[in-house]
Amino acid sequence: MFRNKFKKLIAALAVVAIVGSAAPSMSQAASYHTKAISVAKANMGVKYKLGGITPKGFDCSGLIKYSYGKAGKTLPRTAADMYKLSGKKVNGMSSLVPGDIMFFGPNKASKPTHAAIYLGKGQMIHSATSKGVSTTSTSNTYWKPKFIGAKRL
Repeated sequence: MFRNKFKKLIAALAVVAIVGSAAPSMSQAASYHTKAISVAKANMGVKYKLGGITPKGFDCSGLIKYSYGKAGKTLPRTAADMYKLSGKKVNGMSSLVPGDIMFFGPNKASKPTHAAIYLGKGQMIHSATSKGVSTTSTSNTYWKPKFIGAKRL
């Protein structure tokens, strides 16, 4: 009797594993955002390095590419190329959710020259020349006027 119940349990787990792996669910998508945020936070304090894509030094898009890569999502190398991705366009800062990629430029009509990951509660994480990997407010007087849009992948 125990043997039959054990076999049924194994069969049920196999079905769940097969069905669960067929297509990513919303919770799986949310989990890679959470993982990318965790990876970025684990690199707090890493120095800024132009072209940097490793924990030895990051530029803004290098941090995002690395963080999402560790979470299983491959992204292009530059902020401008990330902005071209087919993710969902986010309409304004008030619609941001954790994991959204924020883009900044010299003016609203320009290509992005900087990117950050939205953390929630009005905070973002990025790699800036002045502080390396750090968090700041999305209402920061330097960054807020340079915000040109965001994407949800």
